Amino acid sequence: MDVRQSEWGAVSKSKQEWRDTTHAKATERFKERKPRFETQSGHEVEPLYGPEDLAEWNYHEKLGYPGEYPFTRGVQPTMYRGRLWTMRQYAGFSDAEESNRRYKFLLEQGQTGLSVAFDLPTQIGYDSDHPMAEGEVGKVGVAISSLEDMETLTNGIPMDKITTSMTINATAPILLALYVAAAKKQGADLGKLGGTIQNDILKEYIARGTYIFPPRPSLRLITDVFAWCKDHLPEWNTISISGYHMREAGCTAAQELAFTFADAIEYVDAALEAGLTYDEFGGRLAFFWACHSNFLEEVAKFRASRRIWAKIAREKYKSKDPRAQMVRFHTQTGGATLTAQQPLNNIIRTTLQAMSAVLGGTQSLHTNSYDEALALPTEKAVEIALRTQQVIGYETSVADTIDPLAGSYYVEALTDQVEAETWAYLSRIEDLGGALAGIEQGFQQREIQESAFKLQRQAETKDRIIVGVNQYLTDDEMDAEIMRVDAAVAAKRNQQLAALRERRDNAAVEAALGKIRAAAHTQENMMPLLVEAVEAYTTVGEICGVLREEWGEYQEVMTI
Repeated sequence: MDVRQSEWGAVSKSKQEWRDTTHAKATERFKERKPRFETQSGHEVEPLYGPEDLAEWNYHEKLGYPGEYPFTRGVQPTMYRGRLWTMRQYAGFSDAEESNRRYKFLLEQGQTGLSVAFDLPTQIGYDSDHPMAEGEVGKVGVAISSLEDMETLTNGIPMDKITTSMTINATAPILLALYVAAAKKQGADLGKLGGTIQNDILKEYIARGTYIFPPRPSLRLITDVFAWCKDHLPEWNTISISGYHMREAGCTAAQELAFTFADAIEYVDAALEAGLTYDEFGGRLAFFWACHSNFLEEVAKFRASRRIWAKIAREKYKSKDPRAQMVRFHTQTGGATLTAQQPLNNIIRTTLQAMSAVLGGTQSLHTNSYDEALALPTEKAVEIALRTQQVIGYETSVADTIDPLAGSYYVEALTDQVEAETWAYLSRIEDLGGALAGIEQGFQQREIQESAFKLQRQAETKDRIIVGVNQYLTDDEMDAEIMRVDAAVAAKRNQQLAALRERRDNAAVEAALGKIRAAAHTQENMMPLLVEAVEAYTTVGEICGVLREEWGEYQEVMTI
């Protein structure tokens, strides 16, 4: 047979010719699995991508080289050839003593950074002994009310040698003050204190709900953190602007980027209004992405995110510092993709999502445990999740070269597509008056609700197969070990807080709270006052109680 011939005919001269001839003949004989293939964002996936899809594509404009603008291929010149991403398992439960034991276990297993989950009362500014905390103490994270708790949480962990990420938002400045105070008592060098506070309140109003104060005083606290850390914690990432929770609520990949970057623009504008210059703090901004199961779309999303923010930093904020133009991001695999049915399947889902994050160039990664659709993860499940990262890092060789999927016709076309849709959303939000105005009008909330509804309908009609849930079901029930937080923890916490209030200098506490109250309606930076207050063993709930009285509480916008 002529080398230019095949079963279907002559070699095609273009993709369209191939579709009209070779592909058309094949699909006449063998129908494709679905009438339409699409990404999770709803865009049609063509059967083939080729040079025509990148006809106007310019390598230097779209990609460049790692460590150079627009950073599409990575923010570091060596990426994982220098060192692997930080393996940062998210953990925290019960009280500080129990969580400290879990952290030490993870560090012994090879984890390279801590990631702290706080319980719901801590997140919304109540102490463990407050009536509003009843039934929630230590359930979804560790209960932290005072410097005494933070000292216990970090006991035996060298705070200036281990980086710590704290997933905390409304009370983030207070938890940072507690962390700083504990580090000072350890004798740690604050100049070397590394880590991140999430400190991203706007996405709480959009998707998550652990807000306390109205948006404008909340933004004031965030810019206070920016300014204070610039002078006192130079290695600390002052905010982790998060798309994760919006993605978990049901938004698409492009919506995740757009809504997150719109929030970032709001934060930057607030900081500029407060007198900072972008390049002073832009290098300490961090981002937090979800990674769901549409493997290549997620890789494209990560790559597009770097290109988009680099352009925003350079063109909108006139950044001259390359470090302030980089998107450094943490990734967590998709909690919403985990299933209670056939939970061992979650190990496979998490492995593929983690691989996607690595191929997309993440700086740090949390891999979910297979039992998290059932309860907080057991030690066994956490160990498997960590081993997943270690196998990817040390056994697969995907980290040996930088951005290995670059140049793929499909990946590059998909990266461009995600970027274009993100810019379109950013334009719509700008027309509304920015992220905060959009939130007040319910725009982002409605978009996420509509996307989530579509995903649910696809699962119900089996247009989207979820293995073990709507297809390939079994009658077998897995006898999974369930981690339960002892109900006695709440009583123990009540006793600890009562004893603390008995022995501390309560006059110093009242004086510190008085300074915070007086500063609430001024432009004074709150961070020094918060550090002074927690060093006197003032509690999180006491500080938030004063600020609730001064600023009030946010009431949710109805979107229907």
